[in-house]
Amino acid sequence: MKGNVMDMAVGVIIGGAFGKIVTSLVNDVLMPVVSLCTGGVDFTNLFVQLGGDEKYNTIAEAQEAGASVMAYGQFIQNIVDFLIVAICIFLMVKGMNKLTKKKEEAPAPPAPPAPSAEEKLLTEIRDLLKNK
Repeated sequence: MKGNVMDMAVGVIIGGAFGKIVTSLVNDVLMPVVSLCTGGVDFTNLFVQLGGDEKYNTIAEAQEAGASVMAYGQFIQNIVDFLIVAICIFLMVKGMNKLTKKKEEAPAPPAPPAPSAEEKLLTEIRDLLKNK
């Protein structure tokens, strides 16, 4: 699996599609629930106007008027997207690792057989000849 360009290309394509699914999950499912829990706050519409006296109700109105805004709500939205994508990818990789077979440990080489009576006798003769 390592180093295979086709596997990497398929992973990038699936990751792009997976990103769209997660973005939809965050925008369409999770953020409305979070908004309900926070009293109807829409994170994508949170912003701070960096100048000017006129007040705008939405970030779109402020941007159309050319006002300088810091859209911290969109930043919060992107952090939530990233965290959900990271968790999903972590779980997917963890699952893939469980599916791949673990490399079996190589069995230990068998112990050499005990020397036969003939080998023992030859060893004794050799040792006697060395001592002389």
